[in-house]
Amino acid sequence: MADITSVKYWLEIFFSAGIATFGLVQSSPAVIIGAMLISPLMGPIMATGLSLAIGDLYLGIKAVLNLVASVIVAISFSALLVWLLPFQSTTPEILARTSPNLLDLGIALLSGLAGSVVVSRGASDGATALPGVAIAVALMPPLCTMGFGLGAGMNLEIMGGAGLLFLTNLVAIVASAFLIFLLVGMGTDEVREAMLAARADEPIGRGLSLGPLARWTAAGGQLRWRIVMILILLAAIAVPLRRALLEVASEAVSRSAVQDEVRHLLPENAIVSQQINLGRNEIAIRLISTKRVPESAITQVRQDLMRRTGRDVQISVEAVASKSELLELVQRMARPVPVAPKEKTLEEMQQEILAKVRPALDGIWPSADAPIQEMNVVLAQSGLVIDVHYQAAKDLGDVPIKMVQHDLQTKLGVPNLQLTTERVPPPRVPLHPGR
Repeated sequence: MADITSVKYWLEIFFSAGIATFGLVQSSPAVIIGAMLISPLMGPIMATGLSLAIGDLYLGIKAVLNLVASVIVAISFSALLVWLLPFQSTTPEILARTSPNLLDLGIALLSGLAGSVVVSRGASDGATALPGVAIAVALMPPLCTMGFGLGAGMNLEIMGGAGLLFLTNLVAIVASAFLIFLLVGMGTDEVREAMLAARADEPIGRGLSLGPLARWTAAGGQLRWRIVMILILLAAIAVPLRRALLEVASEAVSRSAVQDEVRHLLPENAIVSQQINLGRNEIAIRLISTKRVPESAITQVRQDLMRRTGRDVQISVEAVASKSELLELVQRMARPVPVAPKEKTLEEMQQEILAKVRPALDGIWPSADAPIQEMNVVLAQSGLVIDVHYQAAKDLGDVPIKMVQHDLQTKLGVPNLQLTTERVPPPRVPLHPGR
């Protein structure tokens, strides 16, 4: 289970690391699952659990060295591939492996138990369960996510989250293997003697297995210390995972509360855009709607959300004209036609309004005294707004502007039409043109 000299083992490490890296970059779950099936990392991890169960010092050293070398090679190879890529953009599959919580620890514990049972039953009895165990434990993707963070310029946030996920899987599987191998009787003297006999051709292994340190490690009285060590490791991993789980739970509760209150504030078909940003102590909500919302209703929703979530809440609701309202405006300005007007896009409606406003304005505006430099039509919630920039030495004054606005309202049939103006001073003429 922990043969560091096997060429086949190292080829599988390279293949699975490469496939997992490209699967993460492409955000392809199917490719990542393929890498999990190829990955041989369960071997040295199970060997580590077995060495703790039977107190075999040589097997433990061999398994840990193999595991450390495998981790370094996988991360380095993944980082090299990412560094060679012309882009290093994070994907959902990468981000999904940077925020582990207690649920991941539970998955790893159950997966480790299943893998240990498969190993203890033998390859023939557990062959059908091995692929499922390989997928569940997901050892290679977190390592390749660390490699992505390294190859993308030492992104410590990605590397730290993925590293915590790998450590979670590692500690949980070792603990599960330790428990199962003890329960099935792997810690007996017969098993130790069989493993010692298998090392007859390994002088170093036989020497370590028969040395005083190995005898002290395998002594029955030292079992409790190995159990304490595993419990300490599990507790150390559980602390940050519990904090992450509480944050996920709080975010889920807050997001659910926001969705409930938004549904009370506006009907779903009136919401054009919805943005919700959940911070540690605050919630920012930005809504764009086709319906105007009273300020009192917004205040009430804000207070309810602050009470339900315990966070400061900021709500912004912007009202825009709906497509049906713009269509109604165009129909009022158009001449009566015998057939129903064809449904137009927003851009077509705006161009049609502009085409009708321009000739009407040209017939009213005092172009001789204040020629129009620029004209814009703005479709606001309050109605139609015509913005005119004219050139003149002095302002036309409120009275002419009001007269033009009134004539436009009458000609176009839009009572709530508004006219805004801005004077552009004429260019200065040089005192001495010939110079």
